[in-house]
Amino acid sequence: MLQKINKILEGFNKKIITIKTKEELEILKKEFVGKDSPLNDILKNLKSATPEERKEAGQKANEIKEIISEKLNDLSDKFENEELKKVLEKEKIDLTLSGINLKMGAKHPLNLVIDEISSIFTELGYEMVDGTEFETDEYCFQKLNMPIGHPARDMQDTFYIDNHTVLRTHATNMTARMLTQAAKTGNINMAAVSYGNVYRRDDDDATHSHQFMQMDLFAIGEKISFANLKWVLEYMCKRLFGEDAVIRMRPSFFPFTEPSAEVDVRCINCSGKGCSICKYTGFIEILGSGMLAPEVMEANGLDPEKVTGLAFGVGIERLAMLKYGLKNIRDLYENDIRFLDQFKFFGD
Repeated sequence: MLQKINKILEGFNKKIITIKTKEELEILKKEFVGKDSPLNDILKNLKSATPEERKEAGQKANEIKEIISEKLNDLSDKFENEELKKVLEKEKIDLTLSGINLKMGAKHPLNLVIDEISSIFTELGYEMVDGTEFETDEYCFQKLNMPIGHPARDMQDTFYIDNHTVLRTHATNMTARMLTQAAKTGNINMAAVSYGNVYRRDDDDATHSHQFMQMDLFAIGEKISFANLKWVLEYMCKRLFGEDAVIRMRPSFFPFTEPSAEVDVRCINCSGKGCSICKYTGFIEILGSGMLAPEVMEANGLDPEKVTGLAFGVGIERLAMLKYGLKNIRDLYENDIRFLDQFKFFGD
């Protein structure tokens, strides 16, 4: 019986060196340690042997079975490692390759200005409103001291939808609406900034467009003065253009303010020394301002003897062009990615 056991091991050793695949290994495993293998037959028939033979043959058979199992496991591990190596080689990541180039977006310069203005005036307690771009003639003109036939309308020649509705020429339409609301509710302490697209026939040049964005600000109360207006204008310009910003106010005329003033800011390019951008004056005009006219207060249901207010309006494109040194207003609308990429490091 011992000789038979040794021959099983000898036969196994001869066959295992010929195994090349996992499939062949499974066949060999079944042949030598399977349920119907010669080694299992010997272990089953030990009961018919003498006690001495049973002990010796049983011990030998178990030793051989352990040797065979160990060699089978070693070869199985070898095949698995080779297979894993092939998979890793196939799926190998080349760490020297460049990664995915994720393009960083940027806010549009007009949105940057709107966000900054919103931050400035929200801190001061002003409400931000965008309003409606379709407006009635009443709120766009009549309630702002520009009745039908008034010559001031020529400065804001606009797009009429019908005889009573226009594309708004200024964001001041929301000033009229909110003043009317204040008169109805009795809330005479109100401050708001309206902003958004406005439309008018305008000069076709590098600094004008028939459609642009405007911001209008107003504040009403019992003791609002021209000094409050000047402070607000200086504060805004210093926040937008830096602490060194200097403003200049010049008498002017606007139908809905009295007194009225044009506001200039010291040229950001030359610091007031004079250059081609400021036409060698040292200052650049940026907006119109003034105290709300008594006629506007009355047209919206408020008593100008009890309530006063300040107001100003500015083109957001004008602020963007000054703040970022832009030369052509069309750059803001053409969606040229090369232009917009310049603003990826501005804002938050």
